[in-house]
Amino acid sequence: MNNIKTRIDKFNHGRNPELLKLKYKKLANDQFSFFRGTCHLFYEDLPPDSIINSAPLTWICGDLHLENFGTYKGDNRLVYFDINDFDEAVLAPCTYDLVRFITSIMVGSHAVGINDAESLHLSNIYLKTYTKNLADGKARTVERKTAKGLVRDLLKSLKKRNRVKFLDKYTKEKKGERRLLVDNQRVNKATDDEQEKVKALIQYWHHTTNQHPEFYQILDIEKRIAGNGSLGLERYIILIAGNGSPDDNYLLDFKETPTNSLKPYLKVPQPKWETPAARVVAIQNRFQGIAPALLEAINDGEKSYVLKELQPEKDTVHLQAWDGNLEHLETLIQTMAEITAWGHLRSSGRQGSAIADELIAFAQSSEWHNSIIEYARNYSEQVTQDFQEFCQELS
Repeated sequence: MNNIKTRIDKFNHGRNPELLKLKYKKLANDQFSFFRGTCHLFYEDLPPDSIINSAPLTWICGDLHLENFGTYKGDNRLVYFDINDFDEAVLAPCTYDLVRFITSIMVGSHAVGINDAESLHLSNIYLKTYTKNLADGKARTVERKTAKGLVRDLLKSLKKRNRVKFLDKYTKEKKGERRLLVDNQRVNKATDDEQEKVKALIQYWHHTTNQHPEFYQILDIEKRIAGNGSLGLERYIILIAGNGSPDDNYLLDFKETPTNSLKPYLKVPQPKWETPAARVVAIQNRFQGIAPALLEAINDGEKSYVLKELQPEKDTVHLQAWDGNLEHLETLIQTMAEITAWGHLRSSGRQGSAIADELIAFAQSSEWHNSIIEYARNYSEQVTQDFQEFCQELS
């Protein structure tokens, strides 16, 4: 097999060279950043005859890890905490999500000073909580009033957020009109051609779908720099009129969505989606209780894009939030396990996914827990080796 750098280069072929340099720099930050940004390696390495492949089929996130959860405003304008990225979502054994998440615990623990015994403890909490909620057979959502710990704090902070302050972080106001700020860190200048292309796509979309043209009136468009694994793909930040200038404008995230990186390694037939973005939006709507505001799939005939309301990065859970208190992480892991189980249940019985009864039956036994733990432990060591090799080849 080719070395790690060659494998990563092959996967990222064709991406924007400058942003790809930034992606590689982020991958070299630490093992967890490397793991997050190389989902394709994880599935490329997964043995087809592994016991992990024998679990019931569900609609999965595909790239489930500790920092793929966050708060957001739903299309009903209420506040939720859920998985926040479905770029890799597919139909696959439910254990795919579990083993990737457990591996993220073991890889991420090293980055924040959690020892192996604590990492194993957290992994067992996740699996036990997931199994318990799957066996319960009822899909729920995380509510602000019943949320605990860090999740409760995030939900409260989002409810109290000041729209003007959020807009001020990305825009400047002059004579009652806002324009996007180009800082070359979060936002880069878009060319006239890029702006015209995005504007035409949005206008054609809301014209053909009878969306509200006044709300989606575009005020400004620039390129957005965000994420880890998606760096190098087209991504834009769009300022729209919303409910009126200057303080009721809205910010949108418009991201290119390529073919799923799991596709070459899946043994399960997949539905024939119109576009990759249509896949992401459809599965996200199935998995979540309430989808994010303004979530839509748009395509130009060659590429497809996911459009949604821009959510602040601080609404995403970060590993450093544990702040040396293991109980904070225990509560957080339990919530993440519940959300995973609820998503698998909510999307059951759809286009090939197992019905709820099959998932409940699977949860009656915990014998498969050890296989998940063992594989995650071994693969976390592989991630360490790959990370070190990548850094050496990059230098």
